[in-house]
Amino acid sequence: MATIKDVARLAGVSVSTVSRVLNKSGYVNEETETKVLRAIEQLQYKPSQIARGLVSRKTKTLGLILPDITNPFFPELARAVEDTAQRHEYTVILCNSDNQLQKEEKYFQLLQEKCVDGIIIAGEVNSKYMSNIIANGTPIVVVDGRMEDSPVHSIYTNNRFGGKLAVHHLVSQGYKQIAHIRGPIGTSSADDRYEAYKEALEELKIPYQSILVQPGDFRAESGYEAMKRLLALANPPDAVFAANDLMALGALEAIAEAELNVPGDIGVVGFDGIPLTKVVQPKLTTIQQPIYEMGVLAAESLIKHIHQPTLEKKNIVLEPSLIIRKTSLRGDSFD
Repeated sequence: MATIKDVARLAGVSVSTVSRVLNKSGYVNEETETKVLRAIEQLQYKPSQIARGLVSRKTKTLGLILPDITNPFFPELARAVEDTAQRHEYTVILCNSDNQLQKEEKYFQLLQEKCVDGIIIAGEVNSKYMSNIIANGTPIVVVDGRMEDSPVHSIYTNNRFGGKLAVHHLVSQGYKQIAHIRGPIGTSSADDRYEAYKEALEELKIPYQSILVQPGDFRAESGYEAMKRLLALANPPDAVFAANDLMALGALEAIAEAELNVPGDIGVVGFDGIPLTKVVQPKLTTIQQPIYEMGVLAAESLIKHIHQPTLEKKNIVLEPSLIIRKTSLRGDSFD
């Protein structure tokens, strides 16, 4: 494989001249530039992005850290980030932390060693690692997580509005005893959806019952186990709002095992709007996030921040929408 020294030797110029041609920096006369370009073509030389970055201080590479690649929410987000990055001639290094802080820290360090120009992280961020990265000068954008007390740019959905949409919809369909399968405590999206559930009950003058709130971890298995606990209550709920679609799908499995009817006996609403909600039977009512748009905005915000390091912090809040399907609609007309 040809090196930059081979190009310089064939063109009869210095390595620094070849570097100036490659990075389009500094003056090189037209005749010399032509010699260098011919040598590059003849040798089929492909410059290392990292090597070029040593000169330009830019590698045209972004890091993307996801908490759980098995959750269909995140592949769609990653696709949007990659599509947007590609349009701006950036490549993306994808890392899956499995919701483990040690893996997250390891990937932060790895991405910095790879000299990425910036990092997008989905979900919650450990404040310790965040502080280290900010101190190191690496631009960061957080997507699907609130960063109100941090100088970091963030893109997230109005989870409180979405949670209220879910509860109000269930009540409008005649459900009276509404349970909630919540996401991990300390996760901003899960906390906001839980607070929305409580606020909606208060608005609708429905008494809050802590027994009707069961913990989950955003995985389908936890939704299944939470729903089994709810069904075992002396006075089980007639509807459930799950903090994400995977837990809602797990709840549907538990309801089917109990030989109960959805939506006749129990109504179910999820949150996210992942593709599975359209193909599962019965089709799942969900609070749909603009997932692809979130990924696009995250990548565009990061690239803008890379080129304008002093750019003032900006939080972008997107509005979710209620997608009504069979699992919550008591009646003959549904999607």
